[in-house]
Amino acid sequence: MIRVAVTGVSGRIGSKIIKAIVKEEDIEVVAAIGSPNTTLEGKDVGEVICAGKMGVPVNGAQKLAEVLKRNKVDVLVDFTVADAAVNTIKISAECGVDVVVGTTGFSDEQLSEIKESIEKNKIKAVISPSMAVGVNVFFKVVRDVAKILNDYDMEIIEAHHKNKVDAPSGTALKTYEIIAEELGRNKDESGVYGRQGMVGARTSEEIGLHAVRGGDIVGDHTVLFADDGERLEIIHRAHSRQSFVTGVIKAVRYVLEAPEGKISDMADVLGIK
Repeated sequence: MIRVAVTGVSGRIGSKIIKAIVKEEDIEVVAAIGSPNTTLEGKDVGEVICAGKMGVPVNGAQKLAEVLKRNKVDVLVDFTVADAAVNTIKISAECGVDVVVGTTGFSDEQLSEIKESIEKNKIKAVISPSMAVGVNVFFKVVRDVAKILNDYDMEIIEAHHKNKVDAPSGTALKTYEIIAEELGRNKDESGVYGRQGMVGARTSEEIGLHAVRGGDIVGDHTVLFADDGERLEIIHRAHSRQSFVTGVIKAVRYVLEAPEGKISDMADVLGIK
């Protein structure tokens, strides 16, 4: 049995992950982590997320190390915000607990901190800007098409709900990195984030990134390959957050067998690299 701790338990994804794990025969939730000094402290997480009594109390993040050790957690799953997730990952690593992370919005400095902690403590990790299986197939298709249509103009458009705090999305940024890598372009120089005013003609080196925010859009991503006389669009649309949860379950099973001290991603989990 894989013993799992879930952070952000009252959030949109955290609650869905817990509900999904309950249905699995080989995985169980043994710890539920809320924000520091949460008002949910001590409450049964099952009752908090309307899933019925589970016998697992919610603990504030300030008790994370204690909770991980007491409950002999194998894997911690984190879908929160970047600033909180960095500390959560570092504490998990110090406790020898493997991690599955779908949090987005990490800075380069934060990613370096995370990588250093994972390597130093030799834990296993799956960190991906999107856990959705379809999105990771989308990444592979984009990579393959970028190789072929390498002289086309390329633009990335993403749309999410009005409450999303980071932009562009982690999935859009990952898509950008894939294209830049395939085209041999400097990812720090080629990205154009929206356009306004008299920007002049588009250059052949540009890769555009555009973020749309509104309503309850779960997540849409489009890569536009355009040339004179034609265009090709590759689109992924998430209809519900369940698509992310399905990937998380796969990642939890995979991470225990992943390489130590290394960050794997969903392409590793799915075997499509």
